[in-house]
Amino acid sequence: MIKITLPDGSVKEYEKGITPIEVAKSISEGLARNVISATFNDIAVETVTSLNEDGKLVLYTWSSAEGKKAFWHSSSHIIAQALEELYPGIKLTIGPAIENGFYYDVDFGEQSISEKDFPAIEQKALEIARGKHDFKMRSVAKKDALQFYKDQSNEYKVELIENLEDGTITFCDHDTFTDLCRGGHIPNTGIVKAIKIMNVAGAYWRGDENKTQLTRVYGISFPKQKELKEYLELLEEAKKRDHRKLGKELELFTFSKKVGQGLPLWLPKGAALRERLENFLKKAQKKAGYEMVITPHIGQKELYVTSGHYDKYGEDSFQPIHTPKEDEEFLLKPMNCPHHCEIYNSKPVSYRELPKRFAEFGTVYRYEQSGELHGLTRVRGFTQDDAHIFCTPDQLHQEFIDVIDLSLYVLGSLGFENFTAQVSLRDPEKPEKYIGSIENWDKAEKAIINAAEEKNLNFVIEKGEAAFYGPKLDFMVKDALGRNWQLGTIQVDYNLPERFELTYKGSDNEAHRPVMIHRAPFGSMERFVALLLEHTGGNFPLWLTPDQAIILPVSEKHEKYAEKVLNSLENDEIRALVDVRNETVGKKIREAEMNKIPFMLIVGENEEAQNTISVRRHGGEDLGMLSLNEFANLVEKEISSTLKSF
Repeated sequence: MIKITLPDGSVKEYEKGITPIEVAKSISEGLARNVISATFNDIAVETVTSLNEDGKLVLYTWSSAEGKKAFWHSSSHIIAQALEELYPGIKLTIGPAIENGFYYDVDFGEQSISEKDFPAIEQKALEIARGKHDFKMRSVAKKDALQFYKDQSNEYKVELIENLEDGTITFCDHDTFTDLCRGGHIPNTGIVKAIKIMNVAGAYWRGDENKTQLTRVYGISFPKQKELKEYLELLEEAKKRDHRKLGKELELFTFSKKVGQGLPLWLPKGAALRERLENFLKKAQKKAGYEMVITPHIGQKELYVTSGHYDKYGEDSFQPIHTPKEDEEFLLKPMNCPHHCEIYNSKPVSYRELPKRFAEFGTVYRYEQSGELHGLTRVRGFTQDDAHIFCTPDQLHQEFIDVIDLSLYVLGSLGFENFTAQVSLRDPEKPEKYIGSIENWDKAEKAIINAAEEKNLNFVIEKGEAAFYGPKLDFMVKDALGRNWQLGTIQVDYNLPERFELTYKGSDNEAHRPVMIHRAPFGSMERFVALLLEHTGGNFPLWLTPDQAIILPVSEKHEKYAEKVLNSLENDEIRALVDVRNETVGKKIREAEMNKIPFMLIVGENEEAQNTISVRRHGGEDLGMLSLNEFANLVEKEISSTLKSF
């Protein structure tokens, strides 16, 4: 008999050799029908793998991330078989699952595929899937595995196998198809009911531009045709909400080849929007006891060597700036924290002065690869809403709780209500990735978990996702389209205070080491604005939107009254403008709708005679004729309903 531990902590005894699917059946037939993959002792296994020792079993359905991973990885095998049958002589390389779907890298030789070929590939893949072929894993001796692919003249698979140890090599078979594979599949091909090729792109073998360029075939699949239809509709909506498209239409930001890739230029409306976001956070920070600081855009290389950033991120930084002075090197600032450590170190600190909370909207620079740049979400110069709290170990817990409260206030005020907190810990198997003592890491990780539990956050623990200097709490937000984004981070750091030799004088008159908290509720202004644009579709919260109202005079003779209305609104701190173009009111309304202006205020003879405005809300709702005071109250009420006091 063996003991199987289930996710709820219960332990059940089974005969040695039982399979995950048989365990599922012992729990319920309904569960067994829906289980498509499993892990045993944190390793992906097949649902028909024999379990021969005590261990922890997790069963996955399509609704789980692990279930989707197995589903999409299995689908990559189906697509690979379809490609081999349609294009004889091609050479397959690798086909992993990715965040949304899968890809397979293929050497097509003299052959090629384009979008017009997609339907035929999809049809062939569905024919294979309908055969309900079981996915079967088998171990293969290294010499046999090498011979198999040498016979196929597939140098890519041969190279992969040469780097594997004998006794660890497995093949996966289904129907007439065989592939080198570590495992983690759904039970059979028949579970795949819908499959689509999304696009093809070039990809160098092993990411090396000196090696063969392959064709990367991207696809996605689902257990129901309806789900594919919904996904494609979601993609269409995502295209409409693309922040690059909306940013251009709403005149928020632009890029210039002359300025350089990944270096955004904020236009007047975008700069004003950013300023409002900054002022919103500054106001909350002031109440929370933060002090604003400003640091330069460059620092001596030695600063980042001391912090450890140069060792970890030197390759991703811009190259050092050499001055006329011999051996003097500067770097464009990749992080704000080393500068804040030096601010702390500028004078002696007593325990009575702690905590110290330094905040800065600090611009940093990282040399991201050009192929990875993407609008505002991946840039080379960005501004972090950074702050660093220096406190005593006894103050750490409450300070961390307070930062969680601030982060929740920021997310709630901007409509990000659906989120999961992720506690990112170090990977104990890879200590070389981190700096600092195990003792300090243990204390830091415990502090974060305790705070998350006290705040009753819905959180998950991810090992190996910590920063190199400390564990962190990230807010994983789900946007209006159901996509997950990381917004806001809080990190506990015992290591930088040691590296910078930070101290405070305790009540015992001895020198003690402070603890450091890194936090950025927005993360970066660029990325946050991009995600907010896509989440809202450009319909920002009323308190944030660039123009809250546009005044539309019916004709030229009503322009004077329109200016009077504008002055009244400005006195009530409502952001508005007047459209005096020689166009019809209908056209002005259509363009105001496209520009996502929340309120359209139409003024004509009746409105002027009664000192009122006719109010139309973005989206078409007619609010009727209101006095200027009534409209001002409406705006104030709507803002206060979303923007609460901190």
